[in-house]
Amino acid sequence: MTLVGWSQTLLFFALVLALTKPVGAWLFRVLETDARPLPRVLGPVERGLLRLCGVSREQEQTWGQYTASLLAFSLFSVLGVYALQRLQHLLPFNPQGLPAVGPELAFNTAASFTSNTNWQSYAGESTMSYATQMLGMTWQNFTSAAAGLGVALALARGLTRRPGPEGRKTLGNFWGDLVRATLYVLLPLSLVAALFFVSQGVIQNLAPYHGVTTLEGAKQTLAFGPVASQEAIKMLGTNGGGFFNANSAHPFENPTPLTNLVQLLLIFLLPAGLTYTYGRMTGDTRQGWALFAAMSLLFFVGAGASYAAESQANPALAAAVAQDGNLEGKETRFGVAASSLFATVTTDASCGAVNSMHDSFTALGGLVPLVNMHLGEVIFGGVGAGLYGILMMAVLAVFIAGLMVGRTPEFLGKKIEAREMKLAMLYVLIFPLVILGLSAVSAVIPQGTSSLNNAGPHGLSEILYAFTSGVANNGSAFAGLNANTPFWNVSLGVSMLAGRFLMMVPVLALAGSLVGKKVVAAGPGTFPTQGVLFTGLLVSVILIVGALTFFPALSLGPIVEHFLGAAGKVY
Repeated sequence: MTLVGWSQTLLFFALVLALTKPVGAWLFRVLETDARPLPRVLGPVERGLLRLCGVSREQEQTWGQYTASLLAFSLFSVLGVYALQRLQHLLPFNPQGLPAVGPELAFNTAASFTSNTNWQSYAGESTMSYATQMLGMTWQNFTSAAAGLGVALALARGLTRRPGPEGRKTLGNFWGDLVRATLYVLLPLSLVAALFFVSQGVIQNLAPYHGVTTLEGAKQTLAFGPVASQEAIKMLGTNGGGFFNANSAHPFENPTPLTNLVQLLLIFLLPAGLTYTYGRMTGDTRQGWALFAAMSLLFFVGAGASYAAESQANPALAAAVAQDGNLEGKETRFGVAASSLFATVTTDASCGAVNSMHDSFTALGGLVPLVNMHLGEVIFGGVGAGLYGILMMAVLAVFIAGLMVGRTPEFLGKKIEAREMKLAMLYVLIFPLVILGLSAVSAVIPQGTSSLNNAGPHGLSEILYAFTSGVANNGSAFAGLNANTPFWNVSLGVSMLAGRFLMMVPVLALAGSLVGKKVVAAGPGTFPTQGVLFTGLLVSVILIVGALTFFPALSLGPIVEHFLGAAGKVY
């Protein structure tokens, strides 16, 4: 580890901290008030889109109606992206004449992009046409991020709204949240980011692929396409799917250290800002900063552990070559520090974009991305998903605090009772049940193990990472696993849908249960949720629920691989 390496992490976090308040204030303005910008220009567009959805600006929904709208839209999205892939050979903007995508892979990809996972069992430049990339993948990058943001706002409204004289129990409107998040947040920021990427050398065109002759005289095909536009929203929306198979390690997607830094900032930009938005919604911004502090503490622990692990030489190569850290699978233009930071950030925020090969990390270096996801993607997390995930953990934290003092738990003045705890525990249990259940089955049947490139604990880590990435809606991979088989495409597709929607339903149900509750005045036994004590308790709950649940599986994978590697045994 070096001072220069640590300075990259500190600079990145300083920029995130500086942008959190202005971005959060902007999100609050455009999503929770009527003081939206450019009312004469964007106002008619917003109203027209809402009329297209069949709703008015004032129409609100109960949690059941909000959930039904979300699921209906998502089902339509899955079917639309699936059809687009199956018919791409008949559609325009396919200069390479790429064939239709097979049914299992098309299902996997449709589930992946609709669920904001963006797992890719294919190489984008040799599988998807420009039309599929633009109309399917890029479109879903916008709408899946907007849907997640809407669910986070719905839960925050359930916690912060006071019941009116008519007993209001509504959480906003899914279609309104979807339109406003896209129109006022995702589109303008993506436009600015895309123009910046083009200025730095990221390509943006509809040209056919070019054949070139290398210096050695070999023939090579250079893939082109509308990359910058997809790159911007892939990072901003914490989606992660790359236009090219090499993702953000490809020089056409991420050409310079400056674009690498901006991509990292885009990943954390909205999740960090949402903590301040939540604070504004509660009427006490310290509530939001307490969540931000918990996320930041976990981020620094992960970033430090990853950098320390990757700064060590690979034991399998120690006797053969001199090493300045583990450079296997890393781009030399980024090096160990930036690659370790990228791996930490992308798995903290359920983004899944990668600028290095996670499968080539050391055993402990690969453990960090796994643990980041096992904590529930609450270390800033995805757009919206990070906020509602950590708020569910906060509900557990105040329940535990209530048990300690012997009184009914309260959160923002609303009592947390049996129904709320059942929903919170349902949310918590779905995550490990799906990951560990599918991992266990896949590790013992031929359809699962036949795709492994590595045996022993590293092979188990590849299986565990794949399902963790799918259920956590992250999308990154160890990549030593050949996931483009019927078994893996279907099982991972199901895991991604389960990780997204089976967990969103309890969140919205909890919001519906809380929104109509009366607010009780704070008393001597009320546990404050805006201070250091709450932040510490919240971090402890996240670690206990996440890390300890998966510790046995991790012990059989990366942890035992580390000790075997130190003894000279590699896989």
